[in-house]
Amino acid sequence: MPGLDNVVSSPPLSSRSWGLVPAALLSGSAVLLFSLRLPLLGYVVVALALAAAWLTDRNKHTEGLAKDLLLIAVGMIIVSTVSVEADISWGNFFLLGFVLAAAVAVPYALSRFVFKDRLIRFPWRGGWPWNRVQWGYLFLVLFLGWLILPFYFITSGVYLNWPIVTTPDEIGRLFVGVNAVGTWDELFFILTVFVLFRRHFPVWQANLLQMVIFVAFLWELGYQSWGPLLTIPFALLQGWIYSTTKSLVYVLSVHLLFDAVVFLVIVHARNPGVIGFFLL
Repeated sequence: MPGLDNVVSSPPLSSRSWGLVPAALLSGSAVLLFSLRLPLLGYVVVALALAAAWLTDRNKHTEGLAKDLLLIAVGMIIVSTVSVEADISWGNFFLLGFVLAAAVAVPYALSRFVFKDRLIRFPWRGGWPWNRVQWGYLFLVLFLGWLILPFYFITSGVYLNWPIVTTPDEIGRLFVGVNAVGTWDELFFILTVFVLFRRHFPVWQANLLQMVIFVAFLWELGYQSWGPLLTIPFALLQGWIYSTTKSLVYVLSVHLLFDAVVFLVIVHARNPGVIGFFLL
């Protein structure tokens, strides 16, 4: 199946690899870069992670880990150059779009044209047909989103992390922004970060490593307070689903359905009474 061919054909990997040290350092740097907004300290940890990966490659404990961590680090550093706090002003709308696109495109270009590696792919076709469990999970995502997200956003007050949207223009930009970032999440955290980690570590370890970066980014985006109780399992499920289905379209469908509810909840919270089908 396109997308994870090189990963699936890899021999069984040890769960006690020395490579976990630099990989964990790189994942942990995301908390500094995104959640805490301490970029200089974050860059120091990124540099330590890459140096440690180079040493593990040099000592034959790993093979090609430094190269793959460099690709992840490049994407993370590009994202760290701007704030990803929710802001749908026209200037930030296009700036953030450009930066996020670059964070996916640059690692892809380096992998494909400099390192001559085809591991990072975006398999828009494939993964069909979906079975009953997969269809049922999509409906479950919608139901749980409808049930939980209004309670989370409103009672915690995190909806205030998103801008006031009252005009059709503002609502339209919020809708496009939420869906664009959701799409980017899958292209970067799953199709780039998770896949690169997966070359070196078992699924569960690669999934935990990508989850830390994913959740740190979502924290800066606005999913704060007790949001990690939602975003941690979501990030882990997305990684596991992709490793099982090999389908970008499916994990993207899950994410965008979830984000559709997020969009409606934000509009509902900012404009009480406009949307009447939520319980809160």
